[in-house]
Amino acid sequence: MQPFELPDFYVPYPARLNPHLDGARTHTKEWAQDMGMLDPGLGVWDERLLDSMDYGLMCAYTHPDADAAELDLITDWYVWVFFFDDHFLEVYKRGRDTDGAKEYLDRLPAFMPVHDTADMPEPVNPVERGLADLWRRTVPGMSMDWRDRFVESTRNLLNESLWELSNIDAGRVANPMEYIEMRRRVGGAPWSANLVEHAVGAEIPARVSRTRPMHVLRDTFSDAVHLRNDIFSYQREVEEEGELSNGILVFEKFFGYGTQEAADAVNDLLTSRLHQFENTAFTELPPLFEEYALDPAERLAVLAYVKGLQDWQSGGHEWHMRSSRYMNGSAGGAGSAPAAGPVPGGPVLGGPTGLGTASAQIRLAAGLRGPGGARSFTHVPYQRVEPLPRDGIDLPYPVLLNPHLDTARRESVAWAARMGFHDPLPNVPGPGLWTARQNKGFDFALCSARIDPDISAPELTLSAEWLTWGTYADDYFPVVFGPTGDMTGARTFNERLSAFMPLDLGVVPAPANPVELALGDLWARTAAAMSMTARRMFRTAVESMTESWLWELANHMQNRIPDPVDYMEMRRRTFGSDLTRALNRPVSELRVPPEIYQSRTMLGLENATADVGCLINDVYSYQKEIQYEGELHNCVLVVQDFFDCDARRALGVVTDLIASRLRQFEHLVAVELPVLFDDYDLDEGARKALTAYVAGLSDWMSAIQVWHEGTRRYEESELAYPRVRGALLDGPAGVATGALPIGPTGLGTAAARVLTLLGAARGSVV
Repeated sequence: MQPFELPDFYVPYPARLNPHLDGARTHTKEWAQDMGMLDPGLGVWDERLLDSMDYGLMCAYTHPDADAAELDLITDWYVWVFFFDDHFLEVYKRGRDTDGAKEYLDRLPAFMPVHDTADMPEPVNPVERGLADLWRRTVPGMSMDWRDRFVESTRNLLNESLWELSNIDAGRVANPMEYIEMRRRVGGAPWSANLVEHAVGAEIPARVSRTRPMHVLRDTFSDAVHLRNDIFSYQREVEEEGELSNGILVFEKFFGYGTQEAADAVNDLLTSRLHQFENTAFTELPPLFEEYALDPAERLAVLAYVKGLQDWQSGGHEWHMRSSRYMNGSAGGAGSAPAAGPVPGGPVLGGPTGLGTASAQIRLAAGLRGPGGARSFTHVPYQRVEPLPRDGIDLPYPVLLNPHLDTARRESVAWAARMGFHDPLPNVPGPGLWTARQNKGFDFALCSARIDPDISAPELTLSAEWLTWGTYADDYFPVVFGPTGDMTGARTFNERLSAFMPLDLGVVPAPANPVELALGDLWARTAAAMSMTARRMFRTAVESMTESWLWELANHMQNRIPDPVDYMEMRRRTFGSDLTRALNRPVSELRVPPEIYQSRTMLGLENATADVGCLINDVYSYQKEIQYEGELHNCVLVVQDFFDCDARRALGVVTDLIASRLRQFEHLVAVELPVLFDDYDLDEGARKALTAYVAGLSDWMSAIQVWHEGTRRYEESELAYPRVRGALLDGPAGVATGALPIGPTGLGTAAARVLTLLGAARGSVV
């Protein structure tokens, strides 16, 4: 009996079959035999089982345009990775042999030397033998940038097994945000995305390989692949293997869903991630091409890669419908479409058309109805809403305030006045972005006093000034660039900010506005005491925040409520989490190896911390952002859109997520941080420094709640003073014309309303 009916999948591109399928099947069986994978003594695979799983069919569907030799190589890679997964299950997972698993995994990177001259050890099992053979056949002719990325994704893929094993040992099911993050970081799809470049013979140019659009394309591809696999593999993984790393199980445990409801919710998230892929390809690649001046060949390489990812999605779905490895006996809607033949490829980013594509066309309906589709573009801004209750938020940390709070309050507000934060702005009606009275009511020094209860008065004042600058700049950006939708001007503004943070502390340009003037002043006083490493890290944190405002502006230009995963990942940047944490990290930088901060444990701690802060802000700022600013970037609204529910139901999801992220933080501190210390063999000084840094993260979360309780920034009386910000300024003498935009509304009218929605760009740092 199947535990649920397969949902109605969104499959926007037709699956096509590679004509070299039979040759790949024959070749890969011989290769697996030569590598020792079919050895009956291992008890993992035999020839019958390999035939039934049919990885040749999978690769023929996912790489329909590869030539015969390339298809053989790609198929061997997938045979190897699935054999590794099953071998690891039999040898280590079933016996909970964590020590043996770590020793086994630690050897495998030696079979992936980045440099051609490096030696490999002698392989002692089929996994090592297969990896050594594949590596020698794959890397010739590939750039060092691609090799580095492929090694990283392969290591992460291998380490997934250790993360899953630790969860099984603890009997622990991840929360949804942690699950998506870690499933992608250590799952197989980022590895598959790198392999797509090899298969299509088109490398992503190194200078754009780590930009946001390329990351999002890879990540949305990965999430969709993983979520689809979770749906098809639930019965095998959860019911037969006792696996805990499955998205349906995560939704069951976190939301209390039944299995069918959880499967449908996972499919909704899969659909939303596919829409995010499409939106990024359509709206972010063209400006990326221009910004980095890619030549025609480079642009074609990126588009070939995008098409390769699309082919993989559709082909992977078709294979899941056919492989004996998965539950596929009953599919809802059009998910059980018959096999596609060797159909000629369609245009890049084009949907299926023509004779024989009716079944694929039917599968578009799920995407049009589901999250991330048309309804995400039809939100009406400036609707009247009520403030949300905050009693569901409970942080278990004591409130400790710096004794120099009053000094920092007085001096930070005076500094803001000197920087021009209270002065009128050109082309912006009104007395100024902020008044001195408003700034005092915002009370950023209160947040700093809880973040750092033990620092000196000058240090506390500097911290409060950074928070003041970040929030002022975040208010300034949409007011100046939102009404006109001036993306070019916004990009220029963002690029200029880096010039006011010179690593050598040299001369800066003449400031053109209060944001630049204040940033130059803060940088000179902050960076002088930092090492070069700390300066780079801190500047990157500032740039990460300011660059994220471009993403917000682009969404407002489309009137698009963001996908929930993209929202949470970008919200950490728009909130300025990295900036405030970076002020604390340099204290321990000299005693802690830098790679520690890229470990799964530290990333988990920092992301959980950031999410708690961001989500608290979204709850407190809901009325301010939705009613008074026409905001789209608020998690309560994102949840409303995704689950098609009211604000109170969405609030419950958000507060549950805050509590879950707190539990995740406490689990990492209590269980995984000591293991991290031992894994890296840290000395006593490094352990103390890292422990102090993690304690600072607790202070940071507590500070966010303390500040939100004490600030006047979100009180409705303040929101009506002096006038609504972000409303349309096309009335007489710049008077706001009202809360709702002018023009057509309803399904399909978003494009017609773009020009009237450009004034709705807005976000909050804190």
